[in-house]
Amino acid sequence: MLRYLGFRVLQAVGVLWAAFTVSFAVLFLLPSDPVSIAAGADAGTPVDAAAIEQLQARYGLDQPVAVQYWNALGNAVRGDFGMSISTGQQVTDAIAAALPSTLALAGTALVFALVFGTAVAFLATYTRTNLLRSLLFSLPPLGVAVPTFWVGLILLQLFSFRLRLFPAFGDQGIEHVILPAITLALPTGAVIAQVLATSLQTTWRQPFIEAARAKGASRLRIHTRHALKLSSIPAFTIAGVIVGNLLAGAVVVETVFSRAGIGRLTQMSVMAQDIPVVQGIVVFSATVFVLVNLAVDLLYPLIDPRITHGIERRGAVAPRRAAVASTEGNPAHDDTLLEVEARV
Repeated sequence: MLRYLGFRVLQAVGVLWAAFTVSFAVLFLLPSDPVSIAAGADAGTPVDAAAIEQLQARYGLDQPVAVQYWNALGNAVRGDFGMSISTGQQVTDAIAAALPSTLALAGTALVFALVFGTAVAFLATYTRTNLLRSLLFSLPPLGVAVPTFWVGLILLQLFSFRLRLFPAFGDQGIEHVILPAITLALPTGAVIAQVLATSLQTTWRQPFIEAARAKGASRLRIHTRHALKLSSIPAFTIAGVIVGNLLAGAVVVETVFSRAGIGRLTQMSVMAQDIPVVQGIVVFSATVFVLVNLAVDLLYPLIDPRITHGIERRGAVAPRRAAVASTEGNPAHDDTLLEVEARV
């Protein structure tokens, strides 16, 4: 386990370095100059050339690209991303100020997504009505395909402008987070529903389900106590994807609903080519992503203790691989489940 954890930490460091490097390269290749944008020169405002050069020297933009990169990387390792070119605010302070709004939005959206995704997957695999099953199985692809901004605009038009049930813009109360959270939860919940429904279908074909039926367990009991728990393991593996969807979707949702969060800060910083802010946000998002994935790997044994034994036998085998293997219909797995069921 320690060997595996060390390997995962090295992977996390590699991901963070790659995210920082790619963001630096993309921003550097953009044709405009962030200092000129901040000074208004790109908009046609007369700006003293000497003042531009002075600002470029202040932010180190007059140095060779390699020097800029190594300086920025060294400062980032120490947690210092510098100051915003647009506002002059410390990058860490700007992210800290925008973070609470995004956390409230993402947390609420995650709850909605889990409820929606689990309910759709559960009902789609539990019902015996073919029409209802087909309808429910068609919802996840639709939820993924529908553009997030379009959903947000529809919700604004219906519930804010016509019915006036929720405020259209702002982030000062719980009522301001409902519509943005629903908008952000729709594609995430669709992914959860799709993965969980597929896993539930596979689980229902396992021999231990027949064993439970033979013991007289009801369909609802089998579905909730046995099938759902085992089927949640593959769905649990996409936690990193879910977090990525929430962070990426926040950019669109916070722009549509005028929320002052990380997403809105990202959109404004990219438009202004504010390199320090964009890099700080990219590294922050990548850090959240790798920490969530690491936490998922460590929590697998709590869901299925057999995964721990698989890791111990195979050394640094990823728990995700063991988790996927634990849902396959191999004979050893089925025998283990039958033994467990026999003791229930």
